[in-house]
Amino acid sequence: MAEGRGSLMLLIIVLVFDLIAFGLAVVAEQRRSTAQVLPDRDKEYTYCVYDSDIATGYGVGAFLFLFISQILVMAASKCFCCGRSLRPGGSRAWALVLFIACWLTFIIAESCLLAGSVRNAYHTKYLGVFLNTTPSCETVRKGVFGAGAAFIFFTCILSELYYVSYAKAREGGWNPYARDSAVGMATYN
Repeated sequence: MAEGRGSLMLLIIVLVFDLIAFGLAVVAEQRRSTAQVLPDRDKEYTYCVYDSDIATGYGVGAFLFLFISQILVMAASKCFCCGRSLRPGGSRAWALVLFIACWLTFIIAESCLLAGSVRNAYHTKYLGVFLNTTPSCETVRKGVFGAGAAFIFFTCILSELYYVSYAKAREGGWNPYARDSAVGMATYN
């Protein structure tokens, strides 16, 4: 009975971490840096002026919360491949498919969040020498953090389903593969 409570508590904690990561990614998308091209005081050259850099912090926070969430699920399930073998059947097959899909969406989400955070923190230092040349004020493309948020959502669903399938395949009846790895000699005496 304690195992069931532990599993439920893990699912709740992972859900909360994923929701925090999702919220931070959505806020990062809304607060990404923008830039304006302004002339200097003497109007000899133009330069880029960036507004707040807070989206970088939100993106990194989303990255870390999603990372911790994934670590918790993988540690609890012993990363699918370690520990005792699972009961054969549909639950084990679904656990394998969901494990692969979960990691795929996790890697895409983390890549979007990391790339968006790095790009948002980068501010160009180029100057346009004359007013007829404008510098390239590079900013994060719209939708990078949004894509990260979407893949956080997919990772949340897939990791929760993966853990439920894994737990169902691990527990649930007699498992002929859960025996000791040694050869028993008691019956041959």
